[in-house]
Amino acid sequence: MNRALLVFVMMLPSIILFAQQGVDTIHYKKVYYFAGTGLGIPLGKARDVLSPKLFVGSMGLDIALNNPKYYLYPALYMLAFKYDQKAPDPEFNTILKNGLSNFYMLSMAAGTRRQFERLNTYVYLGPTIGLVHEPRSNLVDNVVHIEYLKSIAFGTKLGIGADYRFNGFFIGTEVGYMYNVNRVQRQPFHALTLMVGLKSDITRLSDKVVEILAPH
Repeated sequence: MNRALLVFVMMLPSIILFAQQGVDTIHYKKVYYFAGTGLGIPLGKARDVLSPKLFVGSMGLDIALNNPKYYLYPALYMLAFKYDQKAPDPEFNTILKNGLSNFYMLSMAAGTRRQFERLNTYVYLGPTIGLVHEPRSNLVDNVVHIEYLKSIAFGTKLGIGADYRFNGFFIGTEVGYMYNVNRVQRQPFHALTLMVGLKSDITRLSDKVVEILAPH
């Protein structure tokens, strides 16, 4: 938890800077879809169990509020890590090495941003909930059977990023920190997320969905 506080304090100057007044002409009454790919890097004692795996993904919505400087950012992070089991599990007769663990974490964040013509910078913070898969193995008649333990995880996600507008789309990147209350192999879970991707305007589509679901 101290590590989470340290990361937040380090990001605090950026949060204060981005919260200052700025004119936004790109995001007013807009909804954008962001899809990214990148890397999840375990931090702290989580590195004893987990190690990075390339090409993890994320997808989310950038929903501008009445003041477009502020926005909602619901996003799904699909993280994968190489997994080395450290502690024996009494329900299984082997210890697994070089396995694969998956984290599907839904972040319900809110944030603030500043626009510099075509360049936008932003910061966000919010709670997370998701599903964690941890691999286990049994050796039966010289055959290894892989199973996955599934658990619900709760935590928080904060990050900073920037995107640049081209004609019809944005290219963006973000750096985030994820902390889960739930432990992995008795170790606290902290991870750095690095994402690069595209952001597209889906305002018309979202308006049509609203018209269908809530007709006048």
